Amino acid sequence: MEIRPVRWENDVLVLIDQTQLPHRYAEVRYKDWRAVAEAIRQMVVRGAPAIGAAAACGLVLAAESIPEQEMPAFRHQWLAAADAFAATRPTAVNLFWAIERMKRALDACRSPEEARRRLRAESERILEEDIRANRAIGQHGQTLIPDGARILTHCNAGALATVGYGTALGVIRAAVEAGKKIQVYADETRPRLQGMQLTAWELVQEGIPVTVITDNMAGMLMRRGEIDVVVVGADRIAANGDVANKVGTYSVAVLARHHSIPFYVAAPISTVDLSVADGSGIPIEERSPEEVTHIAGHRVAPEGVRVINPAFDVTPAELVTAIVTEAGIARPPYTVSLAEMVQSTGEG
Repeated sequence: MEIRPVRWENDVLVLIDQTQLPHRYAEVRYKDWRAVAEAIRQMVVRGAPAIGAAAACGLVLAAESIPEQEMPAFRHQWLAAADAFAATRPTAVNLFWAIERMKRALDACRSPEEARRRLRAESERILEEDIRANRAIGQHGQTLIPDGARILTHCNAGALATVGYGTALGVIRAAVEAGKKIQVYADETRPRLQGMQLTAWELVQEGIPVTVITDNMAGMLMRRGEIDVVVVGADRIAANGDVANKVGTYSVAVLARHHSIPFYVAAPISTVDLSVADGSGIPIEERSPEEVTHIAGHRVAPEGVRVINPAFDVTPAELVTAIVTEAGIARPPYTVSLAEMVQSTGEG
């Protein structure tokens, strides 16, 4: 099964509704850009590259909904839509990267008609480039994976989190395609359970052996020698190599270092934010307490209890063995290797 969570179907944007997986596979069709912004906010679509791609497509729908024929009025309304998308999820830098790409496409236009055409073409390039980048990440990353490896991954960095193929799961897919015998441990990833519900679902579709574990089992398995490699994705990577990813990633990285297990991050260059010196400058999204107090709509916590629910944490660069991008494998010092990669791809 080829998984395409963000795609155009003529003039309609199609998203896989990830809130319904793994129990039901459902696609939602959008022609209203405001509904796309809400889908990003409500995690119908999730994962940094997928969020960026969905926003780019949503801005095409915004352009098509603006009736003004004069460019100044058209630009004013379109930029308001861009601001609305920027407010949906603060941590994933790919969102802002995609919005800036679409703004540059708009800047080259002299009329609303030209803008609608150029914006649609730019969104299609973003979709195509993401799949190519993920396949390149997979090819670079699979060289780090030994045959027979038992791999732990956290959250979902698969096809569902991208436009297709995946970043961390792209590395795993490429290793399998290279003939390596791989076994995956997917931790459940509380509180939204993306590892159990999304990562495990993806791997089952492709017949890749996967075992679900609770979040607090990783240390025990590492101590027993049952995990050889950790591969995760990223929502933003600072200039020094600090990595923001789904909350719990930092704990896994600390455990991996203690047990001398390689800890790899797989992400496109668009996830690298050289404007942020280190992880302290990365905004961390705080989500609803109900994600913690409820499971599948049922309350599991006492009434009146206080809750904190940061969606992400930051893993310090010193815990990251290597960062795999479409441009190659970055190693410490990341301030040098990441800057060189960004420059080589023209993203800086």
